[in-house]
Amino acid sequence: MTYLPLLGILLVVVGFALRLNPMLVVTASAIVTGLLGGMDLIEVISIFGKAFNDNRIIAIVWIVLPVIGLLERFGLQQRAATLIRGFRKASVGKLLVLYLLYRQVTAAIGLHSTAGHPQTVRPLVAPMALAAAEKQHGELEEETSEKVKAYAAATDNVGLFFGEDIFFAIGSIVLIQQTLVTYGYNLAPLQLAVWAIPTAILAFLIHGFRLLLLDRKLARTHRPLPPVAEAAEVSE
Repeated sequence: MTYLPLLGILLVVVGFALRLNPMLVVTASAIVTGLLGGMDLIEVISIFGKAFNDNRIIAIVWIVLPVIGLLERFGLQQRAATLIRGFRKASVGKLLVLYLLYRQVTAAIGLHSTAGHPQTVRPLVAPMALAAAEKQHGELEEETSEKVKAYAAATDNVGLFFGEDIFFAIGSIVLIQQTLVTYGYNLAPLQLAVWAIPTAILAFLIHGFRLLLLDRKLARTHRPLPPVAEAAEVSE
């Protein structure tokens, strides 16, 4: 048994720590893992191609993008922002915690495609988060706006990543099961899914705390709008 293929994991960790492009890091890591595992370059590339071809659902993106474009063209983001401004106690952290809960629960029961970056984060969640921040703190500078958008995107990632493993009929669970079988641990997918629940709960608590902490950071760096100004902004 050789442990050289595990260097691919180290490559992922180093690449993410250096903030390199995630897609390039993961692709390079997969190629290195395949080569260290005894495959030649052509065999590794052919496996990539087969996986891409087997997951034909990826073609759905070409249907989703025009739909999202049309919705944005006719004011979806503006309507989402107007809606959230109508809630007096709405804040970025509270809004994203609710979205995190929704994303984790739906992913846990297999509804992975009900949300995501193109269909919910860009047209709905990010504009609503920005509107909540501007409602409380006024117009935001570009750096703060980008940070709010980044938290919205990260919330989707965390909710999906830690929620989907609770659904036992998913590729990642099958991959873990087959890997454990090679080492003599024969576990059912349901057993693996059950033990993913504590991790999902901890992920929700940790990221939820970070989101509420974002509210406090915004409150420290941006003075809240006075009631008169807030009322005028809502009426506009």
